[in-house]
Amino acid sequence: MNKMKRGSEQDDPYSDWWMLRIEEKLDQTRTTLQSLREQVDQALAGVPAALSLGENLNVQPVKLPLFVNAQLGFAAVYLLADYDDIARKLILAHHTALIDRSTLERWLNEGAHALRSLFSLAQQYRYSGCTRDDFAAKNAAARAALEKFGELPQDVLEGMRRSKFAPPVVRRGLQQRGDSAAAAASPTDEGAAADSAEAKSTAAGEDEPA
Repeated sequence: MNKMKRGSEQDDPYSDWWMLRIEEKLDQTRTTLQSLREQVDQALAGVPAALSLGENLNVQPVKLPLFVNAQLGFAAVYLLADYDDIARKLILAHHTALIDRSTLERWLNEGAHALRSLFSLAQQYRYSGCTRDDFAAKNAAARAALEKFGELPQDVLEGMRRSKFAPPVVRRGLQQRGDSAAAAASPTDEGAAADSAEAKSTAAGEDEPA
């Protein structure tokens, strides 16, 4: 998802389209996990009022470093943590005879499938290498992208619809043109300075006595 963000910064319309697709998939996965949470909470509510169940916690949880540089990536990690909490509650419900094994496995698989589908979709992303300016110019890069990745929705192509987490577009072309203009002006300035120095030298020579 970090690559999608960088592509979106470079005004790649396909990266914007992918971010929208991931955002929609995140919402679907969140809905699935919320439904599972409600079901397991309902199952745990079946404990008699005279009894109290403790939480099912890992004594030595696995700690893994995460390097995330995109908001959609963080959203996916939050869902993963949410599923971990649901899974622990499901195991507790099965251990305390509130659900049977088939129900445990069915609900665990339902949540795991939703998460695998999300991460599998993200792994299919490929940077197109073109920008909206390429599409406006209808150049070779745009034609190659269309042939490889297919048509885009018009509002996405025009930049009217982007993800709510889409970064600002970096207009590299304008910056490069500005740098070129500055570089072109430098030789003129140096030449003017040399002419001025030569003029001063000549004037000094004229002031010397004969």
